[in-house]
Amino acid sequence: MSVVAYIGLGSNLGDSRQILIEAVQNLATLGKVTTSKLYESPPMGPQDQPNYLNAVARLETHLEPLVLLDELQRFENESGRVRLRRWGERTLDLDLLIYGQENIQNERLTVPHVGILERDFVVIPLLDLDAEMQLKGHVLKNLSILEHPTVTVLDDGDWAGL
Repeated sequence: MSVVAYIGLGSNLGDSRQILIEAVQNLATLGKVTTSKLYESPPMGPQDQPNYLNAVARLETHLEPLVLLDELQRFENESGRVRLRRWGERTLDLDLLIYGQENIQNERLTVPHVGILERDFVVIPLLDLDAEMQLKGHVLKNLSILEHPTVTVLDDGDWAGL
């Protein structure tokens, strides 16, 4: 049975746009993918780093959550992922944000992802994919963080080439 998962994509090292395009192409090997608009956002952690490119991918997959997580981590490693410091710059960050209606909490994975509701660079792309999305009892389009967004749309077309 197919499950809809949402994957957060982020990059601020190297050719970030190309890195995200390749990440989406990799995701497409796991199931049917659609992508949000492509955004630029200021860094969440240390401010002495480049802005991020962010998007969210909607993936219809047959993979179990931990198997999907393993694949996401493999894609990160294959992209030459560099993580220099906590919340620091990185070549590729793939976060399993939502996996169907499941609530998962173990030593490797927490779904829905911690902090979604406080991150406009996640909420806004999620709304691109589902304008009526609700999560943890919240209607995403009504969240107060959307009143003063920090993200800029870079590409509202088919930036990933799907």
